[in-house]
Amino acid sequence: MSPVELPVVAPAPSASPPPLDREHYAAVAHKVKLLSWLSLAWMTIEGAVAITAGVIASSIALVGFGLDSVIVGVASVIIVWRFTGDRVFSHAAEQRAQKLVAIQFFLLAPYVAIESVRVLIDGEHPSVSFLGIGLSIGSLVFMPMLGIAKERLADQIGSAATKGEGRQNMLCAYLAAALLVGLLGNAFLGAWWLDPAVGLLIAAVAVREGVEAWRGEGCCVASPLDSAVERDDCCDDDGRATHLR
Repeated sequence: MSPVELPVVAPAPSASPPPLDREHYAAVAHKVKLLSWLSLAWMTIEGAVAITAGVIASSIALVGFGLDSVIVGVASVIIVWRFTGDRVFSHAAEQRAQKLVAIQFFLLAPYVAIESVRVLIDGEHPSVSFLGIGLSIGSLVFMPMLGIAKERLADQIGSAATKGEGRQNMLCAYLAAALLVGLLGNAFLGAWWLDPAVGLLIAAVAVREGVEAWRGEGCCVASPLDSAVERDDCCDDDGRATHLR
């Protein structure tokens, strides 16, 4: 009896962004830049508060969260650089920014993983930090708003670098959720191990997001600027840059 083959539905092709003129593109790029400045301001405050609270409470999770804020802040600086001056219409600048943003994921993942394993092995029990709980709640609310807004704008202008930064904001929200679970579990249940356990999962997600950002999903071929600007690089058939100037 021959095996029964189930019908396979082919996935629908992804829609490319509609064509944009230079004026509209510049307007959207300006919004991206403003969001990155806003993200940088938040990350500066978040990083300072988290590291301070972590030192006071002897919480490696809070200190790690603060260092993550520094890394995400660097990604915001990269996007501000990307959309400043003549680089606004430069494909080469887009690809350089895309790679730099991807590197931030790879910097974050090993730190979170190593610190999570160390905390699990050492069995450190940090003090209760209500300041850290409040900070994680704020990040959990604010970061998804920034991330979703950036990813939507990234789709409009075909910017893989901007999309990567938006994903970093979402990853920051996941870290905030893990931090909140760990801090609440430690405060009310004594479950100190929750935070490092979830941290290992976050590290794995960071690696995956970094790989996708490095590959530059949605750049070049999906760019709505193909007919609006002078291209200063080449792309292969998959829409990935083959070289940079």
